[in-house]
Amino acid sequence: MKSLIIMILTFLVIDAGMAQTLKGIVYEIDENQNKIPLIGTNIFWEGTQIGTTSDKQGLFELEKIESDHLHLIVSFIGYQPDTVEVPSSMDNIEIVLSVNRELKEVVVTGTSLSKYIDELDAKPTEVITSKELLKAACCNLSESFTTNASVDVQFQDAVTGAKQIQLLGLAGIYTNIMFENVPTLKGITNTFGLGYVPGPWMTAISVSKGAGSVVNGYESITGQINIDYKKPDDIERYYFNAFQSSHFKTDLNANAAVQLSENLSTLLLAHSDFVTKTLDHNHDYFADQPEVKQFNFMNRWHYQSFTGYESQFGIQIIDEQRNAGQISESHSSSHTGHLYDIDVDTKRYEVYAKNGYVFNSESYTSMGLILNGQYQDQNSLFGLRTYDSQLRSFYSKLIFETKTEDDVHAITLGGSYVFDQYEEEYNRIDFFRKESIPGFFAEYNYSPLPQLAVVPGARVDFHNLYKTFFTPRLHVKYGIDDNTTLRISGGKGYRSVNLLAENMNYLASSRQFVVINNPTYEEGWNYGLNLTRYISINNRDLRVTADFYRTDFIKQTVVDIDSDVREVRFYDLDGKSYSNNYQIELAYELFQRLDFTAAFRYSDVKTQYQDKLLTKPLISKYKGLLTLSYATEEPDWLFDTSVLLNGDGRVPSTLENPIEYQRPESFSEFVNINAQVTKKIDVVDLYFGVENLLDFTQDNPIIASDDPFGEYFDASLVWGPVDGRKFYLGLRLSVL
Repeated sequence: MKSLIIMILTFLVIDAGMAQTLKGIVYEIDENQNKIPLIGTNIFWEGTQIGTTSDKQGLFELEKIESDHLHLIVSFIGYQPDTVEVPSSMDNIEIVLSVNRELKEVVVTGTSLSKYIDELDAKPTEVITSKELLKAACCNLSESFTTNASVDVQFQDAVTGAKQIQLLGLAGIYTNIMFENVPTLKGITNTFGLGYVPGPWMTAISVSKGAGSVVNGYESITGQINIDYKKPDDIERYYFNAFQSSHFKTDLNANAAVQLSENLSTLLLAHSDFVTKTLDHNHDYFADQPEVKQFNFMNRWHYQSFTGYESQFGIQIIDEQRNAGQISESHSSSHTGHLYDIDVDTKRYEVYAKNGYVFNSESYTSMGLILNGQYQDQNSLFGLRTYDSQLRSFYSKLIFETKTEDDVHAITLGGSYVFDQYEEEYNRIDFFRKESIPGFFAEYNYSPLPQLAVVPGARVDFHNLYKTFFTPRLHVKYGIDDNTTLRISGGKGYRSVNLLAENMNYLASSRQFVVINNPTYEEGWNYGLNLTRYISINNRDLRVTADFYRTDFIKQTVVDIDSDVREVRFYDLDGKSYSNNYQIELAYELFQRLDFTAAFRYSDVKTQYQDKLLTKPLISKYKGLLTLSYATEEPDWLFDTSVLLNGDGRVPSTLENPIEYQRPESFSEFVNINAQVTKKIDVVDLYFGVENLLDFTQDNPIIASDDPFGEYFDASLVWGPVDGRKFYLGLRLSVL
């Protein structure tokens, strides 16, 4: 395999000759007539979907297309867009955008991209913009991947409402979830954390498959998901959103930005959601969804010195109460006299500071310091079981970046320190763990040709409990021609196991926790190929993306719910555990303003459960996705729909149960359809939609719901929707 990769890379380097690249920088002019690099500018070739964005130095790099007349579209919200004619002989360009201070509304044209591949990144990174997020209700992060083929989100159990991400066929604990490149939603935060990220706060989500950058830590095994929030200096000054569903869920969101001075600005974001009434459509005496009350506040600050120093800092406060369980006593013989309740009370606080300095004498050199602190206290009751936990976490990273003026060589160096302290109490038994992890990293970007980038990286971390972690990773990007890009990646990842926090869904059952081997850490390799091809059809680009990724575990804590129907066993892997993931995706504008996406994915995920190599349970083997988006010419009407085909899968055996509490050992494929209509009226958006249009739900997802304190009760064997068709309506108000 290694020899084959070396041969392929050698051929690609030799063949690299003739592709041409346009490099440039985008500026804005401040009040003192100084040129300031403009970050995140959209740049793409007119009449195509081939584009990129400027980086934090305002720099961009874009492969030229075959055309006699090249025109570059350059735009950024709040600035006058520009169309630049680029002579075929030009290789470098400087662009200056002017602030449009009279702008009162944002007009989105058919050529703006709601999601795109970051062509500058050596990693295969798909950027989901705010435009794409608005195509569905998107109340929080768990609902943000409705139109994404790579990421799955499913319920962890049938009562608490907790959801988890799945990437490359594996649970979200193997994906590094970050808030603007700072790791978040880890440990005890993982179970309900997707609900702590309000949808209206997000401006973009970047999804990278496979081994991530060593700069962001050693924990990425299957990929990275990076979330960008609204910022104080964004063009939007005021925002309000109200959402109401037929399942009695109410969401309210508001934010306001204030420019305090030329250098300092602040943004206050507020979110609350309520589920005030319970439903029981399947008549199993349990609420289909929990009652929830969440208050979520964030205050962000941005300081810009205009002399090279920049700082962002802020605080977030979350208070959530979650109540679920029985809403009516059954008439079983095991009547206990009281209801089976699930209560989860969470308080979470987070502070952060990001400081950066660009050296004036070295325009391509910068240094940054990132600091983050988290505290979370969670008290939980599951029937007769109690689980209380506390997390104290500190994260710091010092990073230095430099590159040569010809962009051939770039290097990133730095160090990090992570401190995590877990205090857990399960049924009055205390568990305590303290992790202290200093580490160092280096990443080198070598681009001898415009179409080739080779990015090796490595980091060494010194874990106080698990000794030394060495994490090597490699990313290669090669432009085969102007329209085709091949990416190759490989690398190792590690993660600490949080046995109780990551398996809270089994507390919603009568299963006993049996720890055969004390969990420590997990270790795995991930490697894969990604090919992106643009094909011109009727002067519009069809984007074809195909990829394959494999994850191999060297060390893993196996969570075994197959060996005994009344136990969940934890032990060290003794044998194979792997995931093979194949995916192909097509994206095309069928005709003007009608966007179409179709994707198919097949996952082969297997683990050694004692003496048997079995397919991982409760996961669909394949997934099909079809999305359609249409905008009228104004555009004041938007129509969006997605059709999701979920394949069949395996269910752990329940033959040891009495016949009335047994379930089939497999589930069949099912279809989920979502749709939304949006009407734009000046600065107001009115939207109406439906989720799970076909009203498909898993039959009897709770085993022994009539006897929840008995030995057969189990709400953890969930593979499909547990609540039915949901209608919703909402209003968005955005003032610039």
